[in-house]
Amino acid sequence: MALHLSAETVAPRAAAPQKYLFGPVADFLMLGGSAFLILPFLFLVPLEYEGAVAATMVFVAYVINYPHFAHSYQLFYRNFGRKVSGDGYDRGLQFRYIFAGIVVPVIMGAFFAYGAAAANARLLGYATNAMFFFVGWHYVKQGYGMLMVDAVLKRKFFDDRDKKVLLVNSYAVWILAWLQTNTAVTQGKYYGLEYYTFAAPSWIINIVLLLATASTAATGLMLVDRWRKNGGNLPYNGVVAYVASLYLWILIARINPLWLLVVPALHSLQYLAVVWRYQTNVERDDPGAVGDPPLKLLAFLGPLYRLRVLGFIVGGAALGYLGFWLIPFVLTALIPYDKQVLGSSLFFFIVLIFINVHHYFLDNVMWRRGNPEVSKYLFR
Repeated sequence: MALHLSAETVAPRAAAPQKYLFGPVADFLMLGGSAFLILPFLFLVPLEYEGAVAATMVFVAYVINYPHFAHSYQLFYRNFGRKVSGDGYDRGLQFRYIFAGIVVPVIMGAFFAYGAAAANARLLGYATNAMFFFVGWHYVKQGYGMLMVDAVLKRKFFDDRDKKVLLVNSYAVWILAWLQTNTAVTQGKYYGLEYYTFAAPSWIINIVLLLATASTAATGLMLVDRWRKNGGNLPYNGVVAYVASLYLWILIARINPLWLLVVPALHSLQYLAVVWRYQTNVERDDPGAVGDPPLKLLAFLGPLYRLRVLGFIVGGAALGYLGFWLIPFVLTALIPYDKQVLGSSLFFFIVLIFINVHHYFLDNVMWRRGNPEVSKYLFR
């Protein structure tokens, strides 16, 4: 999620600001603050309990991660015909919806179909490295987006120069982290398929390290300057989200094996904070949803719109299970392929790579300036 929104576009100065998505503590924990609490704890876990902690974290990651991916599909393809026809959307955004919603999945589908039919394990393995590339890009852009969201909510805006500093730093840290995983030609396994890294020249890594260090320092100085201009205040939850996304979830993700299992859940939780708030505002906008639910048994939930939001969340969980487990399980049972070459989990591998990469393209369209739905509902 990378929000390219101007404050004037989404939150006119005459409008009363909404200061939090859910509240000061909830926003801190969901947007990234929980990372600073969990990471030190992982270093204190006794060796004999690491297996249990790892299993728990994998389960939690899946429970949170699957709906996070599914929600992007629920939002992106809702009223998709209107979006691709340009009804209420400008021409540039219309083309972006067509490209991300139709062209990208067709291209990826053809790639995986050819790789599987040709039993080309090396070709499919390169998709894993591509996934790591796009996932890192997505993480840092979402961290930047969260900072912009909190800045608008708190009325503590960044000017264009500030935003450029933040973005340059985001990309520098992301590239450095990705190059660190490609310091040599190595071979690994992902869902039974081998994937490959390449040998990035040390001089390139050193240049990017210097750039990341300089941009981090520039970002720190910019935040201090912005703090002074804001009268000793900043959108602190957004800053926490930005720092956690870049440095804890990307740059030092490999500092602890357990941490690698926790990071996807924390990233997903950050995403869910915004999506759930957005969907709540969508449902609340319906005049018929402010009354009580039709069944008195559900009256404890409050107005009808809350029941609809709950249905959206449950639907995301079901869609996530369908996409990540049921569909690849059925495909594995029905479609024959060379298991000796491609392993026994080919379709689980394909689905996971497909959704992770496609998710980046979907979010890059939805959460940007000019999207009328985001402008209308996100900051209410």
